[in-house]
Amino acid sequence: MDTALIETSVRSIISKLGLPVDGIEVSEAAGSTIFTIRTIESGKLIGKNGETLSALNHIVKKMLEKEVPRDFHFVIDVNGYHHKKIKSLEDQAKLVAERARTFRYDVELPPMNAYERMIIHATLKDATDIQTMSHGEGPLRHIVVRYIDPTIPQSPASLD
Repeated sequence: MDTALIETSVRSIISKLGLPVDGIEVSEAAGSTIFTIRTIESGKLIGKNGETLSALNHIVKKMLEKEVPRDFHFVIDVNGYHHKKIKSLEDQAKLVAERARTFRYDVELPPMNAYERMIIHATLKDATDIQTMSHGEGPLRHIVVRYIDPTIPQSPASLD
């Protein structure tokens, strides 16, 4: 895939917003191409809880859906925010799992988007004494982390 088309589209949108771009770095991670925008105006591009950055990703993907193959996955990042967010979610998942183990009760996480929930599920998937479940609908969808006592045999019905 020619990454120049995506990079040009990103630069065009940002210039229309009147924001400076120091550069765009292209890298590969976990089967996705990452376009990392370097700018001193990162707060304006990231927005509250990454909402502006999420919208920018959505807009660029919609703009290019006819030119970019469906199997080409890319993410637009700003000054490493995406990487830091993933690390933060992984740390949060481990902390909550430890809390569920220690106190042996279900721990509910705040509502998250699908991508954030996927990070939590993936982080805890190999824990034999922890189960993650998504609950709720729409913007209220969240994860519940449950401790499963490994000394007690579990039937599939008891996990619900």
